[in-house]
Amino acid sequence: MNDQQLMHEVVKLALSAGEAILPFWRADVAVITKADDSPVTAADLAAHRVIADGLQALAPQIPVLSEEDCNIPLAERQGWSRWWLVDPLDGTKEFIAGSEEFTVNIALVENGEVVFGVVSMPTNGRCYFGGRELGAWRAEAGEVAQPIQVRNAPPPGERFTVVASRRHSSPEQEALLAGLGAAVGELELANIGSSLKFCLLAEGSADCYPRLAPTSQWDTAAAQGVVEGAGGEVIGVDGLPFRYPPRETLLNPFFLALPAAASWRQAFLKLI
Repeated sequence: MNDQQLMHEVVKLALSAGEAILPFWRADVAVITKADDSPVTAADLAAHRVIADGLQALAPQIPVLSEEDCNIPLAERQGWSRWWLVDPLDGTKEFIAGSEEFTVNIALVENGEVVFGVVSMPTNGRCYFGGRELGAWRAEAGEVAQPIQVRNAPPPGERFTVVASRRHSSPEQEALLAGLGAAVGELELANIGSSLKFCLLAEGSADCYPRLAPTSQWDTAAAQGVVEGAGGEVIGVDGLPFRYPPRETLLNPFFLALPAAASWRQAFLKLI
């Protein structure tokens, strides 16, 4: 099975994981607080089981690193050349609050680079998927997937749109937004939860997603695949491609997601 075929099988799996989540949504589900103070629910665990079993059946030779099964020693992970990076329910806080802004994230990573990623929305069946060498698509429930592409500039008459998080910012990020506004004009801020922030960029609904606040590897890898397939890039604040090398911490450094061919790219990087 080649990577394109594998990606389409993972789309089906992500949608199945979403179906496992839905019975718990808006059902007053019990919340457990993990050691890092992040919440987990029975929905997270149900989706994890569907994904772990499904990936094992699809490609038993590829190991899985999931938010709900991440206590794997670095010595073991350093031996992996290809692995799955999974967040069974990204946006647990949104899920608990009754919002629709949570996703299932599944990425295939090879030597630290994202091969492809799948991001699905359980509440409506929408799914984004793609990879740098594969292209990117958005599929609505029951409909044929449509290709998506980043935009290199806002359409005439529209403001430059920056994706932000309702829950996470930082002084560094606020300073960056101030500098960006001075460079490109008044900003429109699009607030949305989970990895849907990347997907707005990938489908051409937004121009930039800077994240100068904490994330984990499973929060970003799947949606990075979609952005890269749509003609975007994800880079560190050093301007280098954003990667997922095996390391002790599973926390990400800061990053920027933007169209790779944006005319304002160099001016933006000078702000960092």
